[in-house]
Amino acid sequence: MNLNHGRNEDPSSWKSDHDGRLLALIDISQRAGRHTLNYFRCSDLIVDAKADDSPVTVADREAEQLVRDEIGARFPDDTIQGEEFSEQAGTSRYRWVVDPIDGTKSFVCGVPLYSTLLALEVEGEPLAGVIFIPALDEIAVASQGKGCWYRKSSEAAWEKATVSNKSDLSKAVFVTSQVDSFDSRGAEKAYKRLEEACWLTRSWGDGYGYLMVATGRADVMVDPECNAWDVAAILPVVSEAGGKFTDWSGNATTRGGDGVGSNATLHEQVLSALRNVH
Repeated sequence: MNLNHGRNEDPSSWKSDHDGRLLALIDISQRAGRHTLNYFRCSDLIVDAKADDSPVTVADREAEQLVRDEIGARFPDDTIQGEEFSEQAGTSRYRWVVDPIDGTKSFVCGVPLYSTLLALEVEGEPLAGVIFIPALDEIAVASQGKGCWYRKSSEAAWEKATVSNKSDLSKAVFVTSQVDSFDSRGAEKAYKRLEEACWLTRSWGDGYGYLMVATGRADVMVDPECNAWDVAAILPVVSEAGGKFTDWSGNATTRGGDGVGSNATLHEQVLSALRNVH
Protein backbone atom coordinates (compact mmCIF):
# COMPACT_ATOMS: atom_id res chain seq x y z
CA MET A 1 0.00 0.00 0.00
CA ASN A 2 1.07 3.53 -0.72
CA LEU A 3 1.22 5.25 2.65
CA ASN A 4 2.23 8.69 1.42
CA HIS A 5 0.01 10.08 -1.33
CA GLY A 6 -2.90 12.15 -0.09
CA ARG A 7 -2.39 11.52 3.61
CA ASN A 8 -3.60 15.01 4.51
CA GLU A 9 -7.02 14.35 2.98
CA ASP A 10 -9.32 13.41 5.84
CA PRO A 11 -12.49 11.41 5.04
CA SER A 12 -14.62 14.51 4.58
CA SER A 13 -12.81 15.10 1.27
CA TRP A 14 -13.44 11.62 -0.14
CA LYS A 15 -16.82 12.44 -1.64
CA SER A 16 -16.15 11.60 -5.28
CA ASP A 17 -13.67 8.76 -4.80
CA HIS A 18 -14.73 5.50 -6.42
CA ASP A 19 -18.09 7.00 -7.38
CA GLY A 20 -18.93 7.79 -3.77
CA ARG A 21 -18.15 4.36 -2.39
CA LEU A 22 -15.65 5.58 0.21
CA LEU A 23 -18.08 7.94 1.89
CA ALA A 24 -20.80 5.30 1.56
CA LEU A 25 -18.50 2.87 3.36
CA ILE A 26 -18.33 5.18 6.36
CA ASP A 27 -22.03 6.04 6.33
CA ILE A 28 -23.31 2.48 5.92
CA SER A 29 -21.00 1.04 8.60
CA GLN A 30 -22.24 3.61 11.10
CA ARG A 31 -25.88 3.04 10.20
CA ALA A 32 -25.45 -0.69 10.73
CA GLY A 33 -23.48 -0.27 13.94
CA ARG A 34 -26.00 2.10 15.46
CA HIS A 35 -28.78 -0.33 14.60
CA THR A 36 -27.13 -2.90 16.87
CA LEU A 37 -27.56 -0.51 19.80
CA ASN A 38 -31.31 -1.21 19.67
CA TYR A 39 -30.48 -4.64 21.10
CA PHE A 40 -27.35 -3.92 23.16
CA ARG A 41 -27.81 -4.79 26.85
CA CYS A 42 -31.40 -5.92 26.28
CA SER A 43 -32.29 -8.45 28.95
CA ASP A 44 -34.60 -10.38 26.64
CA LEU A 45 -32.15 -10.73 23.73
CA ILE A 46 -32.24 -14.27 22.33
CA VAL A 47 -28.84 -15.75 21.55
CA ASP A 48 -28.71 -18.60 19.04
CA ALA A 49 -25.81 -20.93 18.36
CA LYS A 50 -24.46 -21.37 14.84
CA ALA A 51 -23.08 -24.65 13.49
CA ASP A 52 -19.63 -23.87 14.93
CA ASP A 53 -21.26 -23.09 18.31
CA SER A 54 -20.48 -19.36 18.01
CA PRO A 55 -23.30 -17.02 19.08
CA VAL A 56 -25.54 -15.03 16.75
CA THR A 57 -28.47 -12.70 17.43
CA VAL A 58 -31.16 -10.80 15.60
CA ALA A 59 -28.86 -7.77 15.89
CA ASP A 60 -26.18 -9.49 13.78
CA ARG A 61 -28.68 -10.50 11.10
CA GLU A 62 -30.56 -7.21 10.92
CA ALA A 63 -27.38 -5.12 10.83
CA GLU A 64 -25.95 -7.18 7.99
CA GLN A 65 -29.23 -7.03 6.11
CA LEU A 66 -29.19 -3.24 6.51
CA VAL A 67 -25.71 -3.15 4.95
CA ARG A 68 -26.80 -5.35 2.07
CA ASP A 69 -29.91 -3.27 1.43
CA GLU A 70 -27.96 0.00 1.44
CA ILE A 71 -25.25 -1.28 -0.87
CA GLY A 72 -27.81 -2.91 -3.14
CA ALA A 73 -29.69 0.37 -3.47
CA ARG A 74 -26.61 2.51 -4.10
CA PHE A 75 -24.30 0.13 -5.96
CA PRO A 76 -26.44 -2.73 -7.30
CA ASP A 77 -23.66 -4.25 -9.43
CA ASP A 78 -21.23 -4.78 -6.55
CA THR A 79 -20.52 -8.11 -4.84
CA ILE A 80 -21.33 -8.42 -1.12
CA GLN A 81 -19.73 -10.94 1.24
CA GLY A 82 -20.76 -11.20 4.88
CA GLU A 83 -20.78 -13.43 7.91
CA GLU A 84 -24.48 -14.12 8.27
CA PHE A 85 -25.71 -14.63 4.69
CA SER A 86 -24.40 -16.12 1.46
CA GLU A 87 -22.25 -14.06 -0.87
CA GLN A 88 -24.23 -11.97 -3.30
CA ALA A 89 -22.34 -11.99 -6.60
CA GLY A 90 -22.08 -8.80 -8.64
CA THR A 91 -20.70 -7.81 -12.00
CA SER A 92 -18.55 -4.80 -11.08
CA ARG A 93 -14.94 -4.85 -9.92
CA TYR A 94 -15.94 -4.01 -6.34
CA ARG A 95 -16.62 -6.33 -3.41
CA TRP A 96 -17.89 -5.26 0.01
CA VAL A 97 -17.09 -7.42 3.04
CA VAL A 98 -19.14 -6.99 6.21
CA ASP A 99 -19.01 -8.30 9.75
CA PRO A 100 -22.06 -6.68 11.38
CA ILE A 101 -20.95 -7.49 14.92
CA ASP A 102 -17.33 -8.50 15.35
CA GLY A 103 -17.22 -9.63 18.94
CA THR A 104 -20.71 -11.05 19.38
CA LYS A 105 -19.60 -12.67 22.64
CA SER A 106 -18.79 -9.22 24.00
CA PHE A 107 -22.06 -7.88 22.61
CA VAL A 108 -24.24 -10.50 24.31
CA CYS A 109 -22.39 -9.94 27.60
CA GLY A 110 -23.05 -6.19 27.45
CA VAL A 111 -19.39 -5.30 26.90
CA PRO A 112 -19.06 -2.17 24.70
CA LEU A 113 -15.94 -3.32 22.82
CA TYR A 114 -17.66 -5.03 19.89
CA SER A 115 -17.35 -3.50 16.43
CA THR A 116 -19.01 -3.22 13.07
CA LEU A 117 -16.52 -3.91 10.28
CA LEU A 118 -16.98 -2.97 6.65
CA ALA A 119 -14.38 -3.26 3.90
CA LEU A 120 -14.23 -2.41 0.22
CA GLU A 121 -12.09 -4.38 -2.21
CA VAL A 122 -11.39 -3.62 -5.86
CA GLU A 123 -10.48 -6.45 -8.23
CA GLY A 124 -9.84 -8.66 -5.21
CA GLU A 125 -7.40 -6.29 -3.51
CA PRO A 126 -8.04 -4.36 -0.24
CA LEU A 127 -8.97 -0.74 -0.89
CA ALA A 128 -10.60 0.66 2.25
CA GLY A 129 -11.92 -0.34 5.64
CA VAL A 130 -13.88 0.90 8.63
CA ILE A 131 -13.78 -0.20 12.27
CA PHE A 132 -16.75 1.33 14.07
CA ILE A 133 -17.34 0.80 17.80
CA PRO A 134 -21.06 1.63 18.17
CA ALA A 135 -21.32 1.61 21.96
CA LEU A 136 -18.32 3.96 22.31
CA ASP A 137 -18.93 5.95 19.09
CA GLU A 138 -15.26 5.52 18.09
CA ILE A 139 -14.33 4.98 14.45
CA ALA A 140 -11.22 4.35 12.39
CA VAL A 141 -11.34 4.74 8.61
CA ALA A 142 -8.64 4.04 6.03
CA SER A 143 -8.29 4.01 2.27
CA GLN A 144 -5.28 3.11 0.18
CA GLY A 145 -2.97 6.09 -0.13
CA LYS A 146 -5.16 8.33 2.03
CA GLY A 147 -3.93 7.27 5.46
CA CYS A 148 -5.87 6.08 8.48
CA TRP A 149 -8.15 8.49 10.31
CA TYR A 150 -9.65 8.23 13.77
CA ARG A 151 -12.53 10.01 15.45
CA LYS A 152 -13.15 9.70 19.19
CA SER A 153 -16.85 10.43 18.69
CA SER A 154 -19.21 11.68 16.02
CA GLU A 155 -18.84 15.15 17.54
CA ALA A 156 -15.03 15.15 17.33
CA ALA A 157 -12.75 16.12 14.47
CA TRP A 158 -10.86 13.57 12.39
CA GLU A 159 -7.30 12.89 13.55
CA LYS A 160 -4.57 10.94 11.81
CA ALA A 161 -4.21 7.50 13.34
CA THR A 162 -0.65 6.29 13.84
CA VAL A 163 0.72 3.09 15.31
CA SER A 164 3.18 3.12 18.19
CA ASN A 165 6.95 3.32 17.71
CA LYS A 166 7.93 0.60 20.17
CA SER A 167 10.67 -1.74 18.98
CA ASP A 168 11.05 -3.95 22.04
CA LEU A 169 8.48 -6.66 22.80
CA SER A 170 9.29 -6.36 26.49
CA LYS A 171 7.62 -2.93 26.38
CA ALA A 172 4.73 -3.93 24.13
CA VAL A 173 1.02 -4.37 24.81
CA PHE A 174 -0.23 -7.63 23.30
CA VAL A 175 -3.98 -8.13 22.83
CA THR A 176 -6.07 -11.00 21.52
CA SER A 177 -9.71 -12.03 21.43
CA GLN A 178 -9.85 -15.32 23.30
CA VAL A 179 -6.91 -17.17 24.79
CA ASP A 180 -8.28 -20.68 24.27
CA SER A 181 -8.46 -20.05 20.52
CA PHE A 182 -4.68 -20.61 20.55
CA ASP A 183 -5.31 -23.99 22.16
CA SER A 184 -7.78 -25.02 19.45
CA ARG A 185 -5.05 -24.83 16.81
CA GLY A 186 -2.34 -26.31 18.99
CA ALA A 187 -0.58 -22.99 19.53
CA GLU A 188 -0.63 -22.85 23.32
CA LYS A 189 3.16 -22.48 23.41
CA ALA A 190 3.05 -19.60 20.96
CA TYR A 191 0.60 -17.72 23.16
CA LYS A 192 2.74 -18.37 26.22
CA ARG A 193 5.87 -17.13 24.41
CA LEU A 194 4.17 -13.89 23.44
CA GLU A 195 2.66 -13.39 26.88
CA GLU A 196 6.06 -13.85 28.51
CA ALA A 197 7.83 -11.65 25.95
CA CYS A 198 5.44 -8.70 26.17
CA TRP A 199 5.01 -6.16 28.94
CA LEU A 200 1.24 -6.50 29.15
CA THR A 201 -1.32 -8.94 27.77
CA ARG A 202 -5.07 -8.24 27.63
CA SER A 203 -8.08 -9.67 25.80
CA TRP A 204 -9.20 -6.37 24.27
CA GLY A 205 -9.64 -8.26 21.05
CA ASP A 206 -11.72 -8.55 17.89
CA GLY A 207 -11.95 -5.36 15.83
CA TYR A 208 -11.36 -3.24 18.93
CA GLY A 209 -7.94 -4.81 19.44
CA TYR A 210 -6.89 -3.82 15.93
CA LEU A 211 -8.27 -0.32 16.52
CA MET A 212 -6.03 -0.14 19.58
CA VAL A 213 -3.03 -1.06 17.43
CA ALA A 214 -3.93 1.44 14.68
CA THR A 215 -4.19 4.26 17.23
CA GLY A 216 -1.00 3.36 19.09
CA ARG A 217 -2.69 2.25 22.31
CA ALA A 218 -1.64 -1.38 21.81
CA ASP A 219 1.27 -2.76 19.80
CA VAL A 220 0.31 -6.30 18.77
CA MET A 221 -3.00 -8.03 18.06
CA VAL A 222 -3.12 -11.73 17.17
CA ASP A 223 -5.97 -13.85 15.80
CA PRO A 224 -5.27 -17.62 15.82
CA GLU A 225 -8.40 -18.21 13.72
CA CYS A 226 -10.32 -15.77 11.55
CA ASN A 227 -12.48 -15.47 8.46
CA ALA A 228 -12.24 -12.87 5.70
CA TRP A 229 -15.05 -10.77 7.19
CA ASP A 230 -13.18 -10.64 10.52
CA VAL A 231 -10.14 -8.91 9.02
CA ALA A 232 -10.99 -7.50 5.56
CA ALA A 233 -11.38 -4.03 7.09
CA ILE A 234 -8.37 -4.53 9.34
CA LEU A 235 -5.62 -4.75 6.72
CA PRO A 236 -6.17 -1.25 5.26
CA VAL A 237 -6.77 0.32 8.68
CA VAL A 238 -3.60 -1.05 10.28
CA SER A 239 -1.46 -0.64 7.16
CA GLU A 240 -2.48 2.95 6.49
CA ALA A 241 -1.77 3.79 10.14
CA GLY A 242 1.82 2.75 9.47
CA GLY A 243 1.51 -0.78 10.81
CA LYS A 244 1.46 -4.20 9.25
CA PHE A 245 -1.19 -6.91 8.94
CA THR A 246 -0.42 -10.44 7.73
CA ASP A 247 -1.35 -14.02 8.35
CA TRP A 248 0.91 -16.09 10.60
CA SER A 249 3.05 -17.00 7.57
CA GLY A 250 3.76 -13.34 6.87
CA ASN A 251 1.48 -12.97 3.85
CA ALA A 252 -0.42 -9.68 3.54
CA THR A 253 -3.80 -11.35 3.07
CA THR A 254 -7.21 -11.30 4.72
CA ARG A 255 -7.96 -14.87 3.69
CA GLY A 256 -5.15 -16.77 5.37
CA GLY A 257 -7.27 -18.12 8.24
CA ASP A 258 -5.32 -16.28 10.95
CA GLY A 259 -3.97 -12.79 11.48
CA VAL A 260 -1.35 -10.58 13.11
CA GLY A 261 -1.57 -6.79 13.30
CA SER A 262 1.32 -4.81 14.72
CA ASN A 263 3.15 -1.51 14.59
CA ALA A 264 5.35 -3.08 11.84
CA THR A 265 8.59 -2.68 13.83
CA LEU A 266 7.61 -5.62 16.03
CA HIS A 267 6.06 -7.73 13.30
CA GLU A 268 8.90 -10.13 12.58
CA GLN A 269 9.47 -10.66 16.30
CA VAL A 270 5.82 -11.63 16.70
CA LEU A 271 5.86 -13.93 13.68
CA SER A 272 8.98 -15.59 15.04
CA ALA A 273 7.20 -16.32 18.31
CA LEU A 274 4.29 -17.87 16.40
CA ARG A 275 6.43 -20.17 14.27
CA ASN A 276 7.04 -23.78 15.29
CA VAL A 277 3.94 -23.55 17.47
CA HIS A 278 4.16 -27.18 18.52
